[in-house]
Amino acid sequence: MTIGIVAATRNARLDAITSAIGSSGLLRIYDGSRPATGGAATTLLAELALSVTAAPGASGGVLTFNAITQDSSANATGTASWFRLSTSGGTAVVDGSVTATGGGGDLQLVTTSIVSTQPVSVTSLVLTEGNA
Repeated sequence: MTIGIVAATRNARLDAITSAIGSSGLLRIYDGSRPATGGAATTLLAELALSVTAAPGASGGVLTFNAITQDSSANATGTASWFRLSTSGGTAVVDGSVTATGGGGDLQLVTTSIVSTQPVSVTSLVLTEGNA
């Protein structure tokens, strides 16, 4: 049997992520296999600054992040496969999946094929709290 969590509790859990990120958090995009959450990262492909307020309050168990300014120059070449949200100081908060636009990942990029020194653009970043 799966538990059901009311929307107010799911929203509070998601809002705790925004609070943990704090102001001016970071979105880091990696290639390779995602480690255990918070574990040692693989190759950093790109790093994008989140808005001072990363996201408005969650609604209906969904946290939709504010627009994210593109990284004008990727750090390395590779295929984006996972991301990490962290504080401005680099402390890990959340890891998630990456796909190209329409692919259903938490983070959707214009393309997952990242090329060093080329721009990296986010289409959307949406976290959904399950167990409704």
